[in-house]
Amino acid sequence: MKNKKVVVLGGGTGQSTLLRGLKLFPIDITSVVSVCDDGSSTGRLREEFNTVAVGDIRRVIVSLSETEPLIEDLMNYRFTTTSDLNGHTVGNLILTALSNISGNISDGIESLSKVFNLKGKVLPLTEDNVTLCAKMKDGKTIIGEHNITEYHNKIDKIYYKEKSKTNPLVLKEIEDADLIVLSMGSLYTSLLPNLINNDIKKSIDKSNAKIMYVCNMMSQPGETDGYKASDHIKAINKYLGKRKVDIIICNDGKISDEVIDKYKTSEQKEAIEFDKDYLKKMKTQIIHNNYVDYSQGYLRHNVEKLALDIFAYLLKK
Repeated sequence: MKNKKVVVLGGGTGQSTLLRGLKLFPIDITSVVSVCDDGSSTGRLREEFNTVAVGDIRRVIVSLSETEPLIEDLMNYRFTTTSDLNGHTVGNLILTALSNISGNISDGIESLSKVFNLKGKVLPLTEDNVTLCAKMKDGKTIIGEHNITEYHNKIDKIYYKEKSKTNPLVLKEIEDADLIVLSMGSLYTSLLPNLINNDIKKSIDKSNAKIMYVCNMMSQPGETDGYKASDHIKAINKYLGKRKVDIIICNDGKISDEVIDKYKTSEQKEAIEFDKDYLKKMKTQIIHNNYVDYSQGYLRHNVEKLALDIFAYLLKK
C-alpha cells in the first residue's frame, strides 16, 4: 500500500521535534520550512551571503536524518572562539556553502539529503531572502524575526518586507498531500510565516487534505500570552484562505506545578489551556492525549505518542 503523503509546515524546534516522531512511521513526509529567522549564526550568514535563513533547515535535516548520532553532533556543533567563526554552527556553514555551490538552497538541501539519507523531503518556503515584519497592538512596526520575538508585545499582524516568490515545489506538495500538518512552535514567527503568501493559501484551498494543527503546550512570551488552544486556531484561520483548520491536537496531560512555576519564572511562559468545550463549538475535530515529556529536564511533546496519534488518524482516512 502506498504511504500517505504528509506535508508539515513550520520552523524552529517545534517542527524538528515533531519530525523526529513522524519519521518512525511509514509516511511520505515533506517538511516545508519558513526561512525568516535572522538571529545568531543564521542572521550573520544572511547578511554576509544574502541567503535564506538556514538554521531551521539545519534542524529539520538533522531530525529527518537516518545517519549516526555523531553527524547530528557535527551539524549542531557551534564554534566558541575569538575569531569570526564564533557562534556559527557547522551545519549552517555547510548549507550556506552548498547554496553557493548549487546556485540555490533547494539544490543544496537535496545534495545534503542524499548524504544524510533523509526520511523525507525538506523544502524552503522560498528561495528569497525575506524579512519578517510585525505590526504590534501598540501601533509600532517591528522589523526582523529576532526583534519581534524580543519585543514582548501583542502582535496585530505579520507580513514580509519584500515581495517573494513561493517555492513551486512547495505548492505542488501541498496540493498532492493527504494531510497538511501545521506544527507546534512559535506561532507568529515560525508557523504563520508559512501562511502569509497568497500562493500557499490558494494551494491549501485546492488540496483535498485535511488541515491539522498541533497545539503548543506553553505560551510564547510576546506572541501568545494568555492564549488558549482556541485562540491559536482563531489566529491561524485569519491567515488561511477559504479552508480553515479541521483538526487540532492538544495535550490533556497535567504539567506539574513545579514545572509551570519554573517556566513562568525563567521564561515568562504559561501552560496553554485546552478549552475543549469551546473547540467543540468551533466544530473543530479534537485529538487529545497526555503528551507531557519532561524526561530531559525541559518540557517537550512526547513525539512518539504524538506521531502515533497522527499516524492513527491517517489510517482511519
